[in-house]
Amino acid sequence: MTAPKSLLRPALVSFSALALLGGCTITPGTDTLAQTDPLEKFNRKVWNINSKADKLVMQPVAKYYNKKVPEPVRKAIIRIFANLEEPFNAINNLLQGKPYLAGKNIARLAINTTVGIGGIRDTATKIGVVSTVEDFGQTMARWGMNGGPYFVLPFMGPTTMRDAVGTGIAQWADPFSYCVRECHFVPNAATYAIAVVSVVKMRAQMAESGADSFLESSLDPYAAARSAFLQHRAPRSWIRMHRAINQAMPRSPMPI
Repeated sequence: MTAPKSLLRPALVSFSALALLGGCTITPGTDTLAQTDPLEKFNRKVWNINSKADKLVMQPVAKYYNKKVPEPVRKAIIRIFANLEEPFNAINNLLQGKPYLAGKNIARLAINTTVGIGGIRDTATKIGVVSTVEDFGQTMARWGMNGGPYFVLPFMGPTTMRDAVGTGIAQWADPFSYCVRECHFVPNAATYAIAVVSVVKMRAQMAESGADSFLESSLDPYAAARSAFLQHRAPRSWIRMHRAINQAMPRSPMPI
């Protein structure tokens, strides 16, 4: 069976990018423009709308989910989704010139899908195969692309131009997202259910992390959220890149 062209494209781009990365030094992109927030007036209006919608719908749903769904089940759901994201982590590690870490992503997928029963258990971490989570926004930062302006998307929240583009690309480049959308053996009802569970899971994790309390106690919740977002993304775009490069030449064979 011939693989769909949409699935072949990420692999071809990966190898092309690796060839380029191997022959030059790239200065990682910055978020300087995002930090000045040139669209603040517009962003604050969208933030207010999002906050009202969140308090009306998502906060109650997240609280109900955390209260009614047992913690072991919630953690298993998080691990299952994390396992399904490993192929895209691998693609981005390849695009960033880190084949060893991409190999670890694939090893994790194989271990947790089999021994870990579809990702219910994170067996890979227990034996020392730790995940390196990457996305296309980080990959573009690795290539030297600056973040662009910071803005708040309706019903989706904070992002930068670079991360918004990365999220859009992920919809066709991420093997899991592609399969959920295009594979004929996945019923429409299952597609919607996966999307709903994914959103509720992420919002519930936010509630558990103390993000709600942090924003409620802030004098300016909008500015606090912007600062937290940019601080979260900045290390992921360049500090972690240098650490990963230092790990790229292991002293011992990769555990399988």
